[in-house]
Amino acid sequence: MNRITELCRKLRSNQTPAEKILWEEIRKRNIGGQKFLRQFPIFIIQGLNKKTWYIADFYCAKHKLVIEVDGPIHLLKKEYDNNRDLAMKEWGFFVLRFTNNEVLDDLHSVIIKIDEHLTNTVAK
Repeated sequence: MNRITELCRKLRSNQTPAEKILWEEIRKRNIGGQKFLRQFPIFIIQGLNKKTWYIADFYCAKHKLVIEVDGPIHLLKKEYDNNRDLAMKEWGFFVLRFTNNEVLDDLHSVIIKIDEHLTNTVAK
């Protein structure tokens, strides 16, 4: 098994409480009938076969939608997250970011935002 697969499995088995709650809402095609994967590696090959990858907290391939649930550690990683989001956008992905508190305190609004994005990308 390769390093990235091992890391993804480790992340899946050590979800944060906010990730667990959101996963229960989006799994089994509960939002717009769309399939989501969790802790999913996204690989991009650039330039001279240089492979870059990011692990998305949640990913819907049909809509190229990445959902990130950010805990306190992300306060220290803002520049990294911004650069990652820019790269993802360049590669045709759309990133929705929510804080742990948004998921824990207002899950309904988070689900509405995800559903609106899925609906709007279908309409285009």
